[in-house]
Amino acid sequence: MKQLIIIIILFVSAVGTAQTNFEKGMQKAFELWQNGNADEAQNMFERIANAESEEWLPHYYIAQINSLKSWNVKDEAVLKAQLDKAQEHLNSAMAISKDNPELMVMQAQVLTNWVAFDGMTYGMKYSAKISELYRQAYELDPNNPRVAFGKAEWGMGSARYFGQDTTPYCEEMERSIELFTNFKPESAIHPDWGKERAEEVVKSCKE
Repeated sequence: MKQLIIIIILFVSAVGTAQTNFEKGMQKAFELWQNGNADEAQNMFERIANAESEEWLPHYYIAQINSLKSWNVKDEAVLKAQLDKAQEHLNSAMAISKDNPELMVMQAQVLTNWVAFDGMTYGMKYSAKISELYRQAYELDPNNPRVAFGKAEWGMGSARYFGQDTTPYCEEMERSIELFTNFKPESAIHPDWGKERAEEVVKSCKE
């Protein structure tokens, strides 16, 4: 009995240490990213992803880095390389964490990168899929601020494209700010971005 207790204590201790090392590595990657070293941060996230096969978060952040880098890219070959990388890691993350609203939002963001690059080519291909991703994410977690924000921003962009009134989406965006204010991420390394962008959009609605 005594030996069993010792084994259990050692197992729990090992799990706790592994989790601590995982979180420390993630925090280090965040620091690199915040200091403008996105490529180094991505490399660290990739190392963590390889070492922690059951964790979706490093894959998520690799996808986010590549999505953010792709917004103003004019070279389609560069864009494709970055968004292919994002998609590869999104696929890995979704295999680990199914029906995850955060991953659905990031998938919608990556597809929006394509639409922003060439609306004529990729709008028809991805618009319905993006709308469906936000709909599914909203059904799963209507109080997630990134879901509300992304859904409203996509709707607003679509309304502008078709010359429609954006007022309902501005109201949705204002609601997302309330959600951001009250949102508590699951941990210090879980997604917690979007409020500043939502505030900028709401400000533009009032101008």
